[in-house]
Amino acid sequence: MQNNYCIIMAGGVGSRFWPFSKSDYPKQFLDFFGTGRSLLQITFDRFKDLVPTENIYIVSNAAYKKLIIDQLPMLKQEQVLLEPMRRNTAPCIAYAVYKIKSMCSDANIIVVPSDHLITNEAEYTRVLREGLDFIKTHKHSLLTLGMKPTRPETGYGYIQISDGDGALRKVKTFTEKPNREMAEIFLKSDEFYWNSGMFLWHIDAITEAFDKYLPEISSKFKEGKALYNTDKEQDYIDKIYPTCKNISIDYGIMEKSDSVHVLMADFGWSDLGTWQSLYEIGYSDEKGNVSYKCMKKIYDASDNLIVMPEGNLAVIDGLKGYLIAQYNGVLLICKKDEEAKIRQFVADVEAMPDGKKFI
Repeated sequence: MQNNYCIIMAGGVGSRFWPFSKSDYPKQFLDFFGTGRSLLQITFDRFKDLVPTENIYIVSNAAYKKLIIDQLPMLKQEQVLLEPMRRNTAPCIAYAVYKIKSMCSDANIIVVPSDHLITNEAEYTRVLREGLDFIKTHKHSLLTLGMKPTRPETGYGYIQISDGDGALRKVKTFTEKPNREMAEIFLKSDEFYWNSGMFLWHIDAITEAFDKYLPEISSKFKEGKALYNTDKEQDYIDKIYPTCKNISIDYGIMEKSDSVHVLMADFGWSDLGTWQSLYEIGYSDEKGNVSYKCMKKIYDASDNLIVMPEGNLAVIDGLKGYLIAQYNGVLLICKKDEEAKIRQFVADVEAMPDGKKFI
């Protein structure tokens, strides 16, 4: 267990969950479900039986340093890795990986986003243990977790698995966010799984992959080896980070490597990427209305998602298929299946006089 490490990526803005998620307080720091724990805290809690607390690293934007320390006060300063700007997941992971390598040459690493929902925690832990066992004995393989699709989702990436037996297979292909027709074909097939964005690998496997597929990124972080865990680390990261290519780990490495395996799993997963995903995991009334935290009275209305602070009351009449979200002085009402417009709403509000205080 001492060689097990976890990297939690927590730098996203979460703009699709506006008005709840705002630039200065994104969704990973929010308690969406009224549990008393934010998404980040819940994610951290999942690894207590798998990874020593001192081996868990949070990578996030420098703007969220105080939020992270406030929510996870047990962390040491050197466990909070601060990006001076967003450069997607490949540089984010590279930073943490090379820092870990400077301390442990035999590390087994789990990489997870900070904002996923897992409903079966026991099965999740079992799957991760299985994954850790695999990477300990396959030190040159990259492992990703694949989720059985339940709908023709166009917002997820898909993994095509090879033939064989058991839950662990070699990956044939990756397909990033297919159109509706292709997603329906994938759903009917037994060969395609959702790409969860959760990874496991031995330190040798991922550093070899960075050297091979993203050498311009790996070289920068390798050069800083002597500076990690010193008072010069942040200055070095601030200097090199803006020069890193803006690229995801999927595009940069996983889709190029011929050493990728997938562990197929089912532990009640959702990436909570959209309001629609929140609707789908919620408990609905007989008319398909889903609400969170608030009280409600509903008349002649169906298939709505209602999200308001605890203690608030929503009275809804005559609406079908709407998102009603109210938080911190902002009321959003829009068609639930048109939530892609939220990015434009945010841009338009920001351009208003004093609009930035609502973003």
